[in-house]
Amino acid sequence: MLNKVPEVTIYFWIIKILCTTVGETAADYLNMVLNFGLTGTSLVMSALLAVVMFFQFKADKYVPSIYWFVVVLISIVGTLITDNLTDNLNVPLETTTIVFSILLALAFMIWHALEKTLSIYAIDTPRRETFYWLVVLFTFALGTAAGDLVAEKFEIGYLKSIFIFGSIALAAIVYYKMKGTEEHKHESVHAILIFWIAYIFTRPLGASIGDYLSQARIDGGLGFGATTTSLFFLVTILGLVVYLTMARKIGRVRPNRLVVVTVIVFVLIAGFFWSVLKDSPMRTKTSAVVQEQTTASPLGDLTPFIKIAEDSLKLVETNDLLNAKSRIKDLEIAWDNAEDRLRPMSPDAWASIDVSIDRVLLKLRASKPDTGACINALKTFIAKSESFSK
Repeated sequence: MLNKVPEVTIYFWIIKILCTTVGETAADYLNMVLNFGLTGTSLVMSALLAVVMFFQFKADKYVPSIYWFVVVLISIVGTLITDNLTDNLNVPLETTTIVFSILLALAFMIWHALEKTLSIYAIDTPRRETFYWLVVLFTFALGTAAGDLVAEKFEIGYLKSIFIFGSIALAAIVYYKMKGTEEHKHESVHAILIFWIAYIFTRPLGASIGDYLSQARIDGGLGFGATTTSLFFLVTILGLVVYLTMARKIGRVRPNRLVVVTVIVFVLIAGFFWSVLKDSPMRTKTSAVVQEQTTASPLGDLTPFIKIAEDSLKLVETNDLLNAKSRIKDLEIAWDNAEDRLRPMSPDAWASIDVSIDRVLLKLRASKPDTGACINALKTFIAKSESFSK
């Protein structure tokens, strides 16, 4: 069997970061936009990953389309593993970060003990490939936990997280490119360590980029939404994979700097124009009256929604979770019915509150609801709603 992993070029790192970004936004898109729910999204993506992984193991060499499809799917599944632990089982982000760090270290230790190498230039047996993908899965789950811990729990913010994780990942990538490539091929422990450090930190970097682009501006993002962000990065990944496939066929696998620069410029220009068009009067179609109201009170009177949340909060505080679940259903229905009226008034404010409601629903509808988590989610929703109300 030939080596099943691509050559580590600039394309490798670009597509890797794009895949991690998609992993973050696609999970949110399926869960919240398409309403698959966290459990439903996890089952669908895990099944799809199993199917594509079958073809990956069946192949006897590196096939760009299959390999990168697996990376996209394993990125999504890794994100969902952490989200399930956090949202459904109420495991703190600090705990998941530590646990996945330990699991990743154990996977490396067992891999090295059995195979005497961790080199990605020697993924040429089924067992080595199994260890490789297991490590990749743990890096994605760890990256999700660490990214959320830094950006949300520590309140660093998405943009600052991009610079933090990006600086570490970029330093490791540049160092590996300058000194590590040839050392890695000769089983240098130093080079292997640098490669996996870069690989691990590109995960929270991609997640922070995805959150920064997709989350509402009220929550510190640019407000592009999970749909637009996921679609844009998927198209970019597809274009690069097609290019690499064609390049292999004609014997040119080294990166073309012009192509790389073109892709980066295209991303920047597209982002700029989307930002401009997104808030243009023709797109928003917001009247002067509504704009004036938005300045003073983005969504008008939200008292009916706040009242339902307060009722639910009282029920949760008395440990009456069954009736709290029933009452919160009223909030879900009322909010959905009011979407056409409220969303045009302030898309960012609406999206921010919509995310808060989703979190409340996830906490209350968990298989084993945590009272403290439910109370915190409800109080957060109430506070945010009051800030956008009259």
